[in-house]
Amino acid sequence: MSITNWPEAERPRERLIAKGAAALSDAELLAIFLRVGTKGKSAVDLARDLVGKFGSLHGLFSASREQLTAVNGMGEAKFVQLQAVLEMAKRALHEEIKLADALSNPRAVRDYLRMTLARLPHEVFVAVFLTAQNRVIAVDELFRGTLTQTSVYPREIVKRALAHNAASVILAHNHPSGEASPSQADRALTKTLAEALSLIDVRVLDHFIVAPGASLSFAEQGLWVA
Repeated sequence: MSITNWPEAERPRERLIAKGAAALSDAELLAIFLRVGTKGKSAVDLARDLVGKFGSLHGLFSASREQLTAVNGMGEAKFVQLQAVLEMAKRALHEEIKLADALSNPRAVRDYLRMTLARLPHEVFVAVFLTAQNRVIAVDELFRGTLTQTSVYPREIVKRALAHNAASVILAHNHPSGEASPSQADRALTKTLAEALSLIDVRVLDHFIVAPGASLSFAEQGLWVA
């Protein structure tokens, strides 16, 4: 049955207007984006199939162009639209963290890092450089590695901190194929970077590890504190 034939109170768009986006399921939100389904399937049916096929919204967003366009009803146009929506969300979060005190709004920083890093198939290491007032100066990708390892050089991070005239920094890297739990190497690296940056009076405020569907803050977990 077409969604237009559903009772008005059950239609995703009407429910969103009446109750807000948070009241909708993943499939209902996706159905609003899709707008139409396929022959014999409503947009909600297609959305449920997509969430089921890829396991979650995160899995769907991480799907390649080839994987997504192979699904009946998901052509090139839908893939392009989805990438545009994701990029707009990432840019909006970037604007939010640059406008606010990063310590008073840690959710925005975490959300931005998850949006930026969680979908990557390779490991990257980034640094969020901050002013003395904890305003974001820049978010720099410093190192890029393979699926399992990235070489991080303290000297390069120190040079970048000096170039930005940063007072503090938040570190982050992703675990593309694992959990958001720190290895002994992660802990040792954090300590090494904190010591190196302290020599130029730059504090490391936190280190985030981002994995598919999860993230971890060193500071929140009491694993390390500047």
